[in-house]
Amino acid sequence: MYFAHDSAVIDSGAQIGNGTKIWHFCHIMPGAVIGNNCSLGQNVFVANGVKLGNKVKVQNNVSIYEGVICEDDVFLGPSMVFTNVINPRSAVNRKTEYLPTIVKKGATIGANATIVCGVTIGEYAFIGAGAVVTKDVPSFALVVGNPARQIGWMSRHGERLHFDDSGQATCPGSGEQYVLKEGRPELVTTVDISEK
Repeated sequence: MYFAHDSAVIDSGAQIGNGTKIWHFCHIMPGAVIGNNCSLGQNVFVANGVKLGNKVKVQNNVSIYEGVICEDDVFLGPSMVFTNVINPRSAVNRKTEYLPTIVKKGATIGANATIVCGVTIGEYAFIGAGAVVTKDVPSFALVVGNPARQIGWMSRHGERLHFDDSGQATCPGSGEQYVLKEGRPELVTTVDISEK
């Protein structure tokens, strides 16, 4: 069972998981698949073919277009933007040219960020507010700016990681331990971050 505000439009055929909350003026198309315990804020649009995993949080004024897949625990900030065609023209029908965009487990996309279609955002990556993402983002990467560039690493808990000379870091929020392997963070010890 899920909750939908009276002003929401949910087309027949949409699949919505238990515990999900859909708020004011949302529109869910018939081919959308939304997991359990998601939250869709005011004025959210979810197109045909979109897949949202469990516990995805979509803030106000976000449109999720065909070709987008968000895995579990993804956070989509207010008014962030997805695209699905690389070279749109009003007079040219390119509905067969949608490029897939994949947002992996635990990733955060900040307010007003733009995600150009055809990219993969890695697990627990953190896209800063207003960033314009034009290429793949590694897991745990912190990217900002236009075009987005990597300026550091983030923990699963959403804290900046500072690696010492031996390539080790501790998340200040959760206490989880990370080590750099081949230039990428790898989690060494885990805790239940939902309890932190």
